Amino acid sequence: MDKVKFTPSALTSTRGALHMLQVIMCVLTFLVSAIWSQPNHTYWVYCMVIWALCPLLTLFITVIEMLLIHKLILHLCMDWDDFTTGMAMMSSLTTFSCAVIYGNFYARRKLIWGWGVTILAVISCVLYCIETFRDKRDATRSATYVAALPGFLKILEAFVSCIIFVSLIGYVGKPALQWCIVAYAIPFPIIPIIIITNIMTKLKKCLPFSIDKLVIIFLIISVLLYASAAILWPLYSFRGNPKPKDCPGNSCIWSIQFIVTFMTYVNLLFFILDLVFTCLGMCGFKRS
Repeated sequence: MDKVKFTPSALTSTRGALHMLQVIMCVLTFLVSAIWSQPNHTYWVYCMVIWALCPLLTLFITVIEMLLIHKLILHLCMDWDDFTTGMAMMSSLTTFSCAVIYGNFYARRKLIWGWGVTILAVISCVLYCIETFRDKRDATRSATYVAALPGFLKILEAFVSCIIFVSLIGYVGKPALQWCIVAYAIPFPIIPIIIITNIMTKLKKCLPFSIDKLVIIFLIISVLLYASAAILWPLYSFRGNPKPKDCPGNSCIWSIQFIVTFMTYVNLLFFILDLVFTCLGMCGFKRS
């Protein structure tokens, strides 16, 4: 078994240099946003959390690879290549959403810092996209779950759920909309459990039951929950609430409620596709 030892080549390689650039850009984006703006809006909080978590995760991966601990992890339980590729994909999605959100909400003519943060956010996103592209193009890296279609759909489902949660508004005193929040909340914590179980390959083999059968049950329930939310959220959000004539996309409650509606339909589609591909996989069809 490989021993833990320090390997500076993990920092001097192209991959290591890319990781360091990602950390620097995310930290810089976080600091500029924290110093020059404190709106305390849910979108701003979401962006700050992403710009804090992404460099921490990247730094964690870099340290693990620098000490060659990932080889020990590979021996013991986890497909490390699949995990790191999946995290790069998730970081690409989340930093992209932050760049879009910040550009829409805070990049205005009189707010120079807003444009600055948006530019830094775009650069951070591009760096993570480059890593994702490199990992996916590397034939030597395995793609057992997260970097393959089933896991990627789970990542998309979790990502869209996050956007829905930070966009929730106007549900106070409306039981139908509160039920929608319950429908959004039930599948969300189960998704990372499914991802972790499939990444931990040896743990999955030790389970006394088929995880795929439980995943199908979970997906059926999720489709039903999101189908109910897809009906109730737009019905009770927009009934008697037409779009105002003056409704800028960055501050209009109606527009934010529309984002929740749109993302609900997007996630419903992802859950349906996930259910179909999971069923096909259990029936013996090959999944890429």
